Amino acid sequence: MGPKYSRVVLKLSGEAMAGNAGVGIDTDIVQVIAEKVKEVHDLGVETSIVVGGGNFWRGRDSGNMDRATSDYMGMLGTVMNALALQDALEGLNAVTRVQTAIEMKQVAEPYIRRRAIRHLEKGRIVIFAGGTGNPYFSTDTTAALRAAEIDADVILLAKKGVDGIYDSDPKVNKNARKFDELTYFEILKRELKIMDSTATSLCMDNKIPLIVFGIDEPSNIVDVVKGSTIGTNVK
Repeated sequence: MGPKYSRVVLKLSGEAMAGNAGVGIDTDIVQVIAEKVKEVHDLGVETSIVVGGGNFWRGRDSGNMDRATSDYMGMLGTVMNALALQDALEGLNAVTRVQTAIEMKQVAEPYIRRRAIRHLEKGRIVIFAGGTGNPYFSTDTTAALRAAEIDADVILLAKKGVDGIYDSDPKVNKNARKFDELTYFEILKRELKIMDSTATSLCMDNKIPLIVFGIDEPSNIVDVVKGSTIGTNVK
């Protein structure tokens, strides 16, 4: 079965990189994720990835710290995740580029939209690190922004510990109901916390489809690209 999409943005949370440890980087998990990303890429899909940094630092959970400082620290965490993922992918002979929203010339390219698109057209996997480069914006917003900029067909939002969007927190409420399909407007109206409202609005305004699915079974990445009905489809 061939791929359903030709250009995708995969959003990987920092927690996905940490595995069961919850913090730091689990190299075994990263290796498995890299293998699945390579499988998607080998289907002929132009593949880009936005990585979060929650396994190192969460800007919004910083307590008394200045919010901008805290967010910049989180952005640095995403760069560590991006480099770990790049290393795993290159170990599988996948040509990969990391682009950072905050310049770090020694370790990665700066984010340049046209260059990112050119890499994708040449069959390279592009990893977007450093968030949007601005405090007060989440990496979910980064995924929405990059998807709009590179004209991606879909955002694949890979979540750890949950397999879609529910009407309430399934970890708290065992009767929580999972949605198969939703609209962005419903997400905003119901205040469903799957992604922040800035990211949701950006997706809605630019009509970017979103699929929210669980990463605890990493092969879901491949299945979702092939069009399997996994998780929650947001239109």
